[in-house]
Parts: sequence; structure tokens; C-alpha cells
Amino acid sequence: MDRLHPRLLLFAGLAVAISTSLASPSDAIRNAGDPGAKGRAIIETAEAHGSGFNDVRAELKMILRDSSGREAVRRMRMRTLEKPRGDWSLIVFDEPKDVEGTALLTHSYATRPDEQWLYLPALKRVKRIASNNQSGPFMGSEFAYEDLSSQEVEKYTDYQYLGDDTVDDLGTWKVERRPVSDNSGYTRQIVWIDKPHYRVQKVEFYDRKNARLKTLTVDDYELYLDEYWYPHTMTMKNHQTGKSTALLWREYAFRNGYTDRDFDRNGLKRVH
Repeated sequence: MDRLHPRLLLFAGLAVAISTSLASPSDAIRNAGDPGAKGRAIIETAEAHGSGFNDVRAELKMILRDSSGREAVRRMRMRTLEKPRGDWSLIVFDEPKDVEGTALLTHSYATRPDEQWLYLPALKRVKRIASNNQSGPFMGSEFAYEDLSSQEVEKYTDYQYLGDDTVDDLGTWKVERRPVSDNSGYTRQIVWIDKPHYRVQKVEFYDRKNARLKTLTVDDYELYLDEYWYPHTMTMKNHQTGKSTALLWREYAFRNGYTDRDFDRNGLKRVH
């Protein structure tokens, strides 16, 4: 079965939330009794397609664009370790020189606040990102710190199926979800998931005033290991400022043998 790797998608990801049931995914969605149950079933089914990858690494190019179209480019590496109830990830910047060596470590959890640490090489210190600051922008981009953690199903509530739609000629389901945490920068999100492969195609984010803040679009999927769909392009557009951030992914590599030691906060200063 082809699988979407949801955990990289927020960096747009949706993490695996349920184990595979005896009913087929289509049955779980078709038999849902109301919009709330159907919305949750769609998200859970998409998430269930992402388990078993163990670990993955990739190289990224980040392009920051201001409202006038001027660009700034950063290059970085990311690796992710699959965990039972929330994945761990590490992002390390390589370019430009003024951010080289900056690293963000994220330990995601399903039912308790995520833990995040930022290593700042100029200060030679590790800074913990407080949970009430995780709605802030990451390194000047349009991605918030909370966008960089895996999106366990328990982190959201009040799932609602909003209807069918089309994105780039693909049939999709629209599902609304609301963050559980009071520290989130969002009141709600709307997620478009395609019907052929359960891949996230688009996410709209609404701010604390319930105004549309950002839209994430996900493109250029490729099938890896004959079962996992990974995107090569993600673009986050801020509708209120006119700014955007594009992430271009390449050089995916799987099952590298990472362990918890590779995601230890005490080793951040030694990351290369």
C-alpha cells in the first residue's frame, strides 16, 4: 500500500495516530456517522499510511520572500526519528555563514507539550523554546516553531468534515481541526487531503482572531521505498504580510540507524 509520510508535513506533518484496523480505510470514512466522526476518520486514515519508516534524513533549501519579492536563501539539513507517540527531529543550518551551525531540536509528544531547544553558535548556548513561545516565527520564516513538530491527532479536537473539493485536479476531502493547546497561534486549521493517496495538498491556518493567516501548499510528491509519498516543495504564504517561505526538499535517505542519542539536547553543541 502506498503511504504518505505525514510527519514531515509540518514541517507540515501529520503523525501516525492509530494502528491499522480490520476495516479498510475507505470503510472507516464511509461508515462515519456525522461530520465530526468523518473528519477524524479521514485524518486518522491519512496518518495511518505513514508508519514504519524508522528514520529519515533530507537536505533542504529555504527561500524567504518579502512582500516585494526579494529573496534570501538558507540551506539546512533535517533528520527525523520515528517514535511511538510523537517523532523527534533535528534541523541544522549550513548556509549562510551568519546562521551556520544553528540547530533546532524537537521532541514531539501526543498528550503533553512538545519540547524544543535552539542552539545558537554565536552565543555557544542552548536555548529552550518555552511552550508559550512556540507560535513565534522560526528563523525569520513564515513557519512557526509549532509547525515544525509532528502533528499528533490528540493535539487537535473538534474535527469536522467540511465537504469534498479539488486541488490541482485531484479530488480531496476538506477537514477542519482545532488545536488543543492554549499556546497555539491558531484557532483552527483546514486541511485538504487527496483521495487517491491520502496526501496533504494544502493547509489553511487561522490566527487567534479567527482571520486567515497563512496557507501551506504541498507539491511534487515522489514515492519512496515503494510505499511512502514525500513532497519536494512546500510553500507557506502569509496573507496578512505578503511574505512567503518555500522549502525545497532533496536527497531523502531512509533507515539510517539513528537512535535517541542522535537527538540528545546535550549533543546540540557538537552537531555538524
